[in-house]
Amino acid sequence: MLARILPTLIIAALLLAAWEGYCHLMGVSPMVLPPPSGVIRALVAHRDAIIPHGVATLTVASIGFALSVSFACLTSVALYFTPWAQRGLMPLFVVSQTVPLIALAPLMILWFGFGLLPKVLLVILVTFFPMLLSLLSAYRQTPGAFVDLLASMGAGRWAIFWRATVPSARAAFLAGLRISATYAIVATIFAEYAGARRGLGIYILSAKNNFRADLVLAAVVISALLTLTLLGAIRLFDRLTAKGPEVRRDA
Repeated sequence: MLARILPTLIIAALLLAAWEGYCHLMGVSPMVLPPPSGVIRALVAHRDAIIPHGVATLTVASIGFALSVSFACLTSVALYFTPWAQRGLMPLFVVSQTVPLIALAPLMILWFGFGLLPKVLLVILVTFFPMLLSLLSAYRQTPGAFVDLLASMGAGRWAIFWRATVPSARAAFLAGLRISATYAIVATIFAEYAGARRGLGIYILSAKNNFRADLVLAAVVISALLTLTLLGAIRLFDRLTAKGPEVRRDA
């Protein structure tokens, strides 16, 4: 495990050291670019204020992400069994991804207020399409020999889908989960930035208005940690379910 992450740790340490050295040697004002040590001090000093905002952001992102994954799985199955609906709806899903977050977030707040709903909807809109596209692409890559074998044994379309298509789509499903997880926190922060009572987005906006670059970067650090938390949960899910496809193949 350590051997896998050691190169990343070394590169990160070198970048942070270069950042720290540049700020001190060039005399950069902390109001413009605080050194990493200043960001850490701000994070520790203001942890009682930042952590509740981080928890609020993680809560919204988790709810929206969970709903998005559920909708993507159900929609992918429905579109797989109705090709005409897939041909009709996929262009609309693609168009939905062309709307910039910076324009969509204020509209969500305007339509649905400052509560939980607009932020959850924005997370769903941003993370739904990568999951759906990954699943549909994986369904089309089911090994033909496996499908033909099950069909020759009298398996129906649903049995073939459950025994062949779903197991073969597992890797793409996990890849889609990882991609969407990186978007979930960003989408939540955008929604909070447009309008919210709690969350890292509103905290960043407040820190920016007070010219506290160190607090803005401290919130960015928390945002990165929240994204890593979601990715860690997906990795745990991967390990816990790793034996599932093997059992089905043996059966």
